[in-house]
Amino acid sequence: MTHMHVAGAIHADTVTPAPKWLQTPVDVNALDPKLWSRTVTRGADGVLRVGGLAVSEIVDRVETPAYVIDELDFRARAREFRAAFDGWDVFYAAKSFLCTTSARWIAEEGLNMDVCSGNELTVALAGGMPAERIGFHGNNKTVAELTQAVEVGVGRIIVDSLTEIERLQEICAERQVRVGVMVRVTAGVEAHTHEYIATAHEDQKFGLSITGGQALEGLLACHRAPDLDLRGIHSHIGSQIFEVAGFEVAIRRTLELHKEFLDRTGVDLPELDLGGGFGIPYISADRPRSAEYLAGAMEALVRRECRGLELTNVPRLSVEPGRAISGTPGMALYRVGTVKMVDLAEGVQRCYVSVDGGMSDNIRPALYGAEYSATVASRRSDAGPLLCRVVGKHCESGDILVRDEFLPADITPGDVIAVPGAGAYSRSMANNYNHALKPPVVSVRDGELTTLIRRETMADLLALDAGYAPDA
Repeated sequence: MTHMHVAGAIHADTVTPAPKWLQTPVDVNALDPKLWSRTVTRGADGVLRVGGLAVSEIVDRVETPAYVIDELDFRARAREFRAAFDGWDVFYAAKSFLCTTSARWIAEEGLNMDVCSGNELTVALAGGMPAERIGFHGNNKTVAELTQAVEVGVGRIIVDSLTEIERLQEICAERQVRVGVMVRVTAGVEAHTHEYIATAHEDQKFGLSITGGQALEGLLACHRAPDLDLRGIHSHIGSQIFEVAGFEVAIRRTLELHKEFLDRTGVDLPELDLGGGFGIPYISADRPRSAEYLAGAMEALVRRECRGLELTNVPRLSVEPGRAISGTPGMALYRVGTVKMVDLAEGVQRCYVSVDGGMSDNIRPALYGAEYSATVASRRSDAGPLLCRVVGKHCESGDILVRDEFLPADITPGDVIAVPGAGAYSRSMANNYNHALKPPVVSVRDGELTTLIRRETMADLLALDAGYAPDA
């Protein structure tokens, strides 16, 4: 069948073949529920609704591109982690998405929070997160950041180097205060994820190596420091992880280190943090585990290893979910600008759908090949599926938002496209490439729309330009 639209004739049988996970026939109006927040529906007119609001109404009010967060779904996922990991400490990873309102949501749902910079700490506090429920991460915390953390009373600082341990002790001694610390270690685990988001193998910047002996050295240094209250060991093996096999190795090696420290000092460390990195579904082929499954499997592994090492006291455990809470409740909205068929070889074409955003508002696909899904959100289509590539408007050939997706063959300029799973690491990694303006973040709940972060304006960028001299 030949489908016509403003870009010309598209012969669906001549486009590039779909990847294996997209081989099955597709209804372009169907939604895979696991990819979308729980209040998302598609009406008879084909328009998506989220939080009781039609996407068309949201776009009319805030334009595109924009990030939309389903508040009820965000809160529900936070509660599910708190309930599943009952008896554990759950720290929301603020780097996945943070503003004062999300900090308030997390505080109200009873979770703790981890931050990775002094600026994240400032926003978390401004949103009402109590300082004692905050953990401070980072491989190169400045003296100013450590001082800020100590002075506001952060609950724990995850130290990442021997230099930082010395630096923190000096700050605490000057102020005659004592601060809780954990030692970030590298467990030598090769997590099955992208190289750039795997964080427990030896050759990377985070933590102190267990194998090389630096981790034990760091624990002993904290133990000797009079103003550091050593709570335990911290391990994080990576991000977007679907199985617990990698955690099994990390648990074994961190508890062996725990036992070695106990044998050396007689001190049974009270805590163990296993990090986060729990994956979410970005494409239909993704099969993430539930919070309940993760909690049960990880606790069973910890108890088994404690028995094997003859550790009578199981340490208090903590985890740090980020995208598993913030990712799926969010979607990104774009408007199609052009549709273009590109000849790849004789009889083979690819359909490029260009939208009004791109790598400035979601750099993950360009940075490490992250996969996303998409759907036309503004109407229903009776056209058949056409394999498309959704790309941005930036001056980079790698500016790809969705590498492979079936969209209706009558896709046309003006259509609104929704990309699920955009709540985590989209706004937080947004940039101004080509002087793009960062999109707004809005939340929806019970038919009400609230602006969390307003759209950036050209006046904002010019205000930073020291050479700009507006007319008087």
